[in-house]
Amino acid sequence: MALDHRLTPEHEELRRTVEAFAHDVVAPKIGDLYERHEFPYEIVREMGRMGLFGLPFPEEYGGMGGDYLALGIALEELARVDSSVAITLEAGVSLGAMPLHLFGTEEQKREWLPRMCSGEILGAFGLTEPDGGSDAGGTRTTAVKDGDEWVINGSKCFITNSGTDITGLVTVTAVTGRKADGRPEISSIIVPSGTAGFTVAAPYSKVGWNSSDTRELAFDNVRVPLANLVGQEGRGYAQFLRILDEGRIAISALATGLAQGCVDESVKYAKERKAFGRPIGDNQAIQFKLADMEMRAHMARIGWRDAASRLVAGEPFKKEAAIAKLYSSTVAVDNARDATQIHGGYGFMNEYPVARMWRDSKILEIGEGTSEVQRMLIARELGFAG
Repeated sequence: MALDHRLTPEHEELRRTVEAFAHDVVAPKIGDLYERHEFPYEIVREMGRMGLFGLPFPEEYGGMGGDYLALGIALEELARVDSSVAITLEAGVSLGAMPLHLFGTEEQKREWLPRMCSGEILGAFGLTEPDGGSDAGGTRTTAVKDGDEWVINGSKCFITNSGTDITGLVTVTAVTGRKADGRPEISSIIVPSGTAGFTVAAPYSKVGWNSSDTRELAFDNVRVPLANLVGQEGRGYAQFLRILDEGRIAISALATGLAQGCVDESVKYAKERKAFGRPIGDNQAIQFKLADMEMRAHMARIGWRDAASRLVAGEPFKKEAAIAKLYSSTVAVDNARDATQIHGGYGFMNEYPVARMWRDSKILEIGEGTSEVQRMLIARELGFAG
């Protein structure tokens, strides 16, 4: 496979469009929203009108007819300016709508996808549990059949887009039976917002991503129709593994954007900031640091685009997605640290974008599979058990 990841004219047009949107619309507003921990409803509505939430979905369901590479391009450009906005898009698409697109019935797609593609509503994916973390197979939430309904009990934590005013549904993983060896059979079930017994907690107080919605969910005898099952009963575990594989590419694109944003801000600052009578960028120590930061962002971009290209081509991409996610999240943290150092004391002030980037970077080594999990996945693809 030739490693040529230059963008097509269509993809380059999308990149320029989102780049302009990020700088002209997101950048002037997001700082204040971030410090007030407010969800960026106006920005999200505009992204919906632009079709960003429908990028990888077919036109027949209200999508733009694009692909996962297009989604990654949009995420990278948004994250160069702000990660809260980028993760809202990423979670809305790859975690909220993608399960229905890949595994949902025709009726489920017709009911939910057009409104999700337009940004009218957001979807969330209820996977992680308070006692689970990386052990997604240890799901304790249960769903029991009672007549023509599922009765769901349990809780989820760290769920993005789950409690906004425009959240329409959460797809929840739950144990729906046991295999012959006693292991749980896990299924995915749609729970619409506002369903009786479905409680959404107040937003978490977080280190970063402060304009992103993240909450804990509780299910107390929540009843939904059996028809809300997504995909095959008992196949939820395999389904969400596929969702996470694709999501790692999206997170990698987001991490690459943050890493590049650190370069953007640091180059500008190094040219403007003067010390001892000249710009600090005249110092070779600063130049070398910036060169390393640019190198990291460049290589991270190659990584996520390679994984996305394999996904679009229908080729195996699990290992490449894990590599991209591991590397890009690492360099996002590295670049955020170096950008803060270049800015000196100003880098520690929240009025500067690099302070926000520094706060937002660490979660990239944790969410949608920790760095340790990525190393496990890569080792397995190399033929090692574990």
